Amino acid sequence: MIDSDGFRPNVGIILSRDDGRVFWARRVGQDAWQFPQGGINKDETPEQAMIRELQEETGLLSEHVEIMGQSADWLRYRLPKRYIRKREKPLCIGQKQIWFLLRFIGEEADFKIDCSGNPEFDCWRWVDYWYPLDEVIYFKRSVYQKALRELSPILFPDNAPPEPLI
Repeated sequence: MIDSDGFRPNVGIILSRDDGRVFWARRVGQDAWQFPQGGINKDETPEQAMIRELQEETGLLSEHVEIMGQSADWLRYRLPKRYIRKREKPLCIGQKQIWFLLRFIGEEADFKIDCSGNPEFDCWRWVDYWYPLDEVIYFKRSVYQKALRELSPILFPDNAPPEPLI
């Protein structure tokens, strides 16, 4: 499903622990790390898509997390020209995402990144809140920065760690 501007509706997931560290996962067979994310189907709300994607990519169920907040609006990123599949119609030039901040309330054993027939990730770890800004692929960096900035006051109501210069 691509909107009239060429953006695919999507959700992004920042999964946090009580200590403020966040879930960071490596894409299968690549040296590319990211937050869980995925498309919104026609019949889904962003929240329903987030729960589905969370289960598909991490094995976690809704009872393993608590929704703390979400972005107020869509956050967009454009794909570099070399990643655009020009033969596909409609043409997708990027993604528009609703970002969710979740608190992990389960047990580490609840993670099952190989639970689907086509796993997204092959490795994961907990990292400092701002760490992904330096590590995510360059074309997603600004949307990660916007999402982390917008949602940080929810996770750190008294004193967020300082944002690094990128």
